[in-house]
Amino acid sequence: MKFLPVVMLFISNIFMSFAWYGHLKHTGRNLFLTIILSWMIAFLEYCFSIPANRIGANYFSVAQLKIIQEVITLVVFAGFSVLYLKQEIKLNYLYAFICMIGAVYFMFKK
Repeated sequence: MKFLPVVMLFISNIFMSFAWYGHLKHTGRNLFLTIILSWMIAFLEYCFSIPANRIGANYFSVAQLKIIQEVITLVVFAGFSVLYLKQEIKLNYLYAFICMIGAVYFMFKK
């Protein structure tokens, strides 16, 4: 059950990546309708992130949940930007990710 919140946070981040950045592939579309569609997608994100945090609070501190969320956000966004937006990952992105791994280490260090 401890990994359920992590899985749910992954799912919520996939939805949020589409809500926040998916429209960048279709910049010619009506902005107001894009906002409405993004809000609808974001609702689905909340349907996963709120329960994930509530369940996760039984296993992790709030600070630990937040750092888990940030790392998941980076992993999902990296995949999203490469696979969907066709962006390339640069070396400095990898360095930043290594720094986040360090943050995780210190957050969970006893």
